[in-house]
Amino acid sequence: MSLTKTERRQRIKFRIRKIVSGTAAQPRLAVFRSNKEIYAQIIDDVNGVTLVAASSREKGVTKGTNTETANAVGKLVAEKALKAGVSTITFDRGGYLYHGRVKSLAEGAREAGLKF
Repeated sequence: MSLTKTERRQRIKFRIRKIVSGTAAQPRLAVFRSNKEIYAQIIDDVNGVTLVAASSREKGVTKGTNTETANAVGKLVAEKALKAGVSTITFDRGGYLYHGRVKSLAEGAREAGLKF
C-alpha cells in the first residue's frame, strides 16, 4: 500500500502532534506551507486559541526568494508574539521536513527573539 504525498505528511503530522502540544505558558508555533505561501500560527492548545498569526500574504512582508520570505514571516510572527507576551514556544513543523522554508521560518523567529 503506497501513500500519497499528503497522506504521508498527515501521518507524520499526527505522530508529531501526539508529542508536541501548546500550553498558555509555552504555546505551539505551527507552520503550514503551500506551493505559493507560508503561514505560521502560535496556538494555545489547552484553551484552543490562536494567539498570533502571520503569513507571507500580509503587507510588510518582503518578497524575495521563498526562503527569504519564510524568514521574514518568522521574524514577523516573533515580533507579534513578543508583543502578546509570548517568549518561549514549542515548534511544530507540521509534517514537513526541517529544511528549506520551514527551517528558514524557524531561524527568522529565533533571530527576532523567540526561544525554542
